[in-house]
Amino acid sequence: MKFLYILLALLGGMMAGIQAPINGSLGKKIGSVEGAFTSFFIGTLFLTFLVLFFGKGQITYVFQVPKWNLLGGLLGAFFVTFVILSVPNVGVALTIFAAIIGQIVISIIIDHFGLFGAQKIPMNVNRLLGLVFMLAALFFIYRGSVSS
Repeated sequence: MKFLYILLALLGGMMAGIQAPINGSLGKKIGSVEGAFTSFFIGTLFLTFLVLFFGKGQITYVFQVPKWNLLGGLLGAFFVTFVILSVPNVGVALTIFAAIIGQIVISIIIDHFGLFGAQKIPMNVNRLLGLVFMLAALFFIYRGSVSS
């Protein structure tokens, strides 16, 4: 069953890779912030449809959750805006790879300290080496981008 969730995460990552050039192009045509707004607006319309016809939760409980639980949308808006700004300037691959490394760095910190209710998974040599190799890969992808 875990394989299914890994596959879903992989597909989600692929969608983010496709979303980046689409949003980057949109941002160049209508403006970066306007592109991010349009992207989120269309996403909101789709999610509204899903909630209305397939939602099984209790949306009114949103008023009872800790306020920090509501920051996901704001963080997502920053992420999409940053991607829209980055793609036209450094390309899709470098933008997405840097974003993934950013996600890994903060994920390791969250795991280490058990932030936001996450399971505590301490930093260790293997995780540190993985991060070092990712940073080295970012360097080579960057070098390959500036030489072309």
